[in-house]
Amino acid sequence: IGVGLVGFGLFFVLFGMLLYFDSVLLAFGNILFLFGLVFIIGFRRTFTFFFQRTKMKGTSFFFGGVVIVLLRWPLLGMLLEAYGFITLFR
Repeated sequence: IGVGLVGFGLFFVLFGMLLYFDSVLLAFGNILFLFGLVFIIGFRRTFTFFFQRTKMKGTSFFFGGVVIVLLRWPLLGMLLEAYGFITLFR
């Protein structure tokens, strides 16, 4: 279930970017991606991964970008998410 949710999340994010940053598709993709991550590695491990002291900068940018996309500013939100994603997973 988790891999499917992550796959659909990535599909909706890419499809939302192809359709000139459609905010509904991007928001749906972000939510599916996060729920898929929780299903794959579990709630506690996801929480401890995102909220480590050394990764707080990336976490704040990533979740800030998700919130900005949900508030219908898709381009700015995706830029913030991309920076947060790169900072989290480097």
